[in-house]
Amino acid sequence: MSNQLARKYVKALIKSFDETELKKIHISLEELSSACKVKKFTNIINSPDIDSAKREEFILSLNVNSNVKFINFLKLLSENNRLELIPEICYELKYQEAVNSNQFNGVVMCDFDISEQKIKILEDNFSKKFNSTIKLHKSTAEYPGVKVKIDDLGLEVSFSLERLKAQMSEYILKAI
Repeated sequence: MSNQLARKYVKALIKSFDETELKKIHISLEELSSACKVKKFTNIINSPDIDSAKREEFILSLNVNSNVKFINFLKLLSENNRLELIPEICYELKYQEAVNSNQFNGVVMCDFDISEQKIKILEDNFSKKFNSTIKLHKSTAEYPGVKVKIDDLGLEVSFSLERLKAQMSEYILKAI
């Protein structure tokens, strides 16, 4: 339900602002979204003891964006007791920006050092497959193999050495 509400708010933002304004708004929403990760912040915006005017004043004090329409947007969220939707609105706005620009980011996870050349090959192959621009970042993880994750596309591809060994053993046992 909250995801659908976030989409509606993002649709309204996209219709109300041009591309450069949306980028500034996205930055402001990211800052507010990071504040939502702090327990004291969530206690304040969800507290029934604090009246809505004080919550609105608090959220506006954290905002660095001086755009009047964005300030009104934050006031609207406050009036409707939907300030807790800020992280979801931020995520959905990021997703919509990626869809509109046809550029997606992903992560390559492995437990060894993978070269930039191999990452570039993976980027090119995934870009061709999805007819998009894919940018991959490497991350070291305790994963015995290689895992590529592109969250915005809902994609996760993995190659596990352990799974390969298990499948080979199973195949050999069936052949005997």
